[in-house]
Parts: sequence; C-alpha cells; structure tokens
Amino acid sequence: MSQNVFPLIVPSALDQWLRAQRPEEANPYGWRCFQLGILLLASSAFLAAIPLLVALILGSCGRRSPLEDRLNQLLLVVSLLLLLGCTQASSGWLAWVGLGNWLPFFWAFWGFQPYLASPQARRRVALLLLSGTVPVIVTGLGQLWWGWSGPFQQLGGLIIWHLHAGGNPPGRLAGLFDYANIAGSWLALAWPFALAALLQPGLGRWLRGVALVLAAAVVASIFLTDSRNAWGALLLALPLVVGTASWFWLLPILAGTVLLLVAASVAWVPELLQHPARALVPEAIWGRLSDLQFAGQRPLAITRLAQWQVAIDLIAERPWLGWGAAAFSLIYPLRTGHWHGHPHNLPIDLALSHGLPVALLVVGLVLWLLWRSARQGMLTAAVFERAWWASTLVLVCLHATDIPFYDSRINIAGWVLLVGLRMAAQAEPELR
Repeated sequence: MSQNVFPLIVPSALDQWLRAQRPEEANPYGWRCFQLGILLLASSAFLAAIPLLVALILGSCGRRSPLEDRLNQLLLVVSLLLLLGCTQASSGWLAWVGLGNWLPFFWAFWGFQPYLASPQARRRVALLLLSGTVPVIVTGLGQLWWGWSGPFQQLGGLIIWHLHAGGNPPGRLAGLFDYANIAGSWLALAWPFALAALLQPGLGRWLRGVALVLAAAVVASIFLTDSRNAWGALLLALPLVVGTASWFWLLPILAGTVLLLVAASVAWVPELLQHPARALVPEAIWGRLSDLQFAGQRPLAITRLAQWQVAIDLIAERPWLGWGAAAFSLIYPLRTGHWHGHPHNLPIDLALSHGLPVALLVVGLVLWLLWRSARQGMLTAAVFERAWWASTLVLVCLHATDIPFYDSRINIAGWVLLVGLRMAAQAEPELR
C-alpha cells in the first residue's frame, strides 16, 4: 500500500490522527488499519475484519519466530489438541467449524502485539473501543424509545444490524447486537474505558463534559440491557479503575451497596431486613436479581446449575479430547428435552468441547496474564492501564455465567485485551 493510497480510503483528517502515537515496532500502515478496525468493531465484524486482517498480516511480517515466546508454544500445543479432538468429535463437521473461534485468534495473539506495545498505544485503542460503542448506545436507545426496527442489511447481507423495536428480548436494550445480554457484555467491557476517560488528568472543561456524558450513557445503557452480569461489571470495575488510593472509602460503600442488594433480592433474608431494603432498591433491580419474573415458571432443566451438571457429566465421560465444538447443543436436548446452545460457562464449555487439557491450558494462560500484568504494575500505573486490566477481568468474569465470546466482535475484543496484557506483562511498570 503506497503512501498516497491510505488517505483515499479514509478521510485525510482521520488518516492524520491514525498516524499518531505509533509504537516503534508497528508497521505504519498496519497501525492505521488496526485502529480503524477497532473503531468499526462494535458496528460490524465484517467491516472491522478487513482492516484488522491487513494489520495482522503486516504485524506478522519481518519479526522473529513466534515460537521464541513460550506462550505461543503453549498455544501451538492447544492447536494440536484441538485438531486431534476434531478427528474423533461426535459433533462431526461442526467441530471443524468451531476451530474458527480459536485458531485465527492464536495467530492474532502474536500478530497484534506490535500495535499494543506501549501504554500510549493501549490508551489510544481503549478510546477507539469506547468511541466505537457510541453506535451501540444510539441504536439501543433508538429501538427502546423511538421504535427503530430492522434488520438493516448492506452488501448482500454481509452486514446485518438486528434491531427489534422495543428491544430484544422486549424491553431490554440490545442495539447492534442480537441479544441484550451480548450488548450488556460489550458495554461492560467498554465501561472501564469510559470511566478512565472521565478520570484522566489534564482534560479541559469541554472534554470532561463529553467524557461525563459518555460515561453516563454507558451506565444507563448497561442498566437498560437488564443484564445482571453487566450490572455486576459496573461495581467490579469501579475500584480497579479509580485506583487503590480511594479504596479506604470506596470499598466500604461498594460493600454496603452489595449487602443492600443481597438483602433486597435473596429469598431467605428475614422480612425485617428485606422490607426496608426493598424500599431503598428499585423493584426493577431487586426483581431482576431475584428472577421475580420467572418465579414458579422456570423448569429446572433450563437453569444454569442444571446445564453445568449435565456438562460436567459429559466431561467425565470424555475428559481428554472432548465431544467436539457445538456438541452440547446436540446432546443436551437428548438428555433433558430442552435446547441450549452452550452451558453458559466458558471453561466448562471448553472442557466439554475440546477436553480438560485444552481448558486448563487456555484458562491458565488467561489467569497468568492477569496475574503477571498486575505484578508488573498495571494496577498501579496510569488510569487507562488500570482500565485495560479491569476490562479484561470483567470479560473473564462474564464468561463464568455466560459465553458472549461466541459473538465474533466480543471474541476479537477479548483477544485484543489479552494481547495488551501480554505486552504489559513483559514491560517495565510505568507509575503515574
């Protein structure tokens, strides 16, 4: 790509902005493509994939062998186990299709590293992820308040925006995502960056006001998704982004808030305590937390606990290489009479689909990255470094009770976050 071609693809002002703060080892065109892909990611996986693929190819050229990094050696072992498992998977061709959720991202884990090598680059990418969230908020409010309805399709169906008037499910904000819980997951990973943008030092009054409006819009949108996981992410990320200096007063407030929510929503709390708690907490919140709308209506077989029990039994039957990707959706209806696409827990799903060794290696890699980057000072560094770590932790926790990773946009964002941790884990801490 020549020096004069890129400005023909994007406006020149944007091109000039995308050139700035390039990490030293990053390819100039790859750096611009990477940022452009991140900006488009929430709106369209297809549109984002084109510049991200170019960035990945350019980011892989002219570098040392990826196998010099032990983490890439680990991912190579995981890849071989995934391929071996597919040869005897009970889910047939679906097992091979399921490799698309993993193998390309193992490459991205190495190829994207030059673009996230510095705190300045990670801050820039964080702001682009946050900026790309604005269309999710706008379309979500549009479907709830103004009845916007789709689907809207472009390029022969390669780009589809599923907008349901009134939300999906009804009354719950989903925006550009197919379902409210997935939208909640995206907003939850963007929330630490919205908070960091608000708290960062050196902003003028006008920019601080913009950051405040955007942070408030993210919080409001998370509430409107009616996703309990996303609600929890609001509380989880707050002390991590604000920083340890505020914990002496912030943690008691958060602990009191959690206790109040528990008292209002948990069935076995004595009425003497529950009645005043429910007077303080809106019914829209404690009713959702206590699953009031499903009281006496939800069969045991469709609960998380039942899904996990069946999945664990299946893991015990084939612990080494698993049943193959998507096997849960085929087997669960046969054993319970109810259909579910996955067991709502990523480690369990990994073990069921690809075997315990794969699950332990992948989960171990993620936990090691969190631990190592924190030990290197990421949680005591600049506010966007803390937000990056918090966003990754939020996404990890979301996968304990759901699997938003099966949305390609969240999968890409999750691997970008892990790459950022990898680069922070091998860098000197930057205290601010």
